[in-house]
Amino acid sequence: MRILIEGRPGVGKTTAVRALADGLSDRTVTGFTTREMREGGTRVGFVLDTLDGRHGVLAHVDFPGPPRVGRYGVDLGVMEELALPALRAVSSRWDAGGGLPDPVVLIDELGRMELSCPGFQDTVRSLLEAPVDLVATVHVHRDPFTDALKERDDVEVIHLSQANRDTLPSKLAARLQSR
Repeated sequence: MRILIEGRPGVGKTTAVRALADGLSDRTVTGFTTREMREGGTRVGFVLDTLDGRHGVLAHVDFPGPPRVGRYGVDLGVMEELALPALRAVSSRWDAGGGLPDPVVLIDELGRMELSCPGFQDTVRSLLEAPVDLVATVHVHRDPFTDALKERDDVEVIHLSQANRDTLPSKLAARLQSR
């Protein structure tokens, strides 16, 4: 199962992925989510949280970059040190003939900051070829990489909205638990 949860900023994509992770008690889950950093009510950056409990500041207004995404400098080392090892471990285990029991990979998100990491796109492509279930959030904005993923025959795109954001995680968890 390969699912992209597409939604506008602020609709609840991260919240949905975190709720989905909580609902997958019978599966091996790996991946990451991102969350805003705020100071005095103003967004100043983003933290990357792995599903195994590690975290680091992915982007911040005070980081020099490159790369820069909008007003944020991105620390590619956080992607390389935290996000990619867990993702690559899943795909490399399958390449080597091993595996994890019932792996589900959750990625929040396939966004401009994350995609600025050179190895991230290749890792996502590898995961799409591995026999693992993958759920990722994606922005609605046009991007060559994410547009190509949305067009794949083996990828289901689900649009997240205020109308379905509270029920979608449990529906997806039930689908993934029954596999």
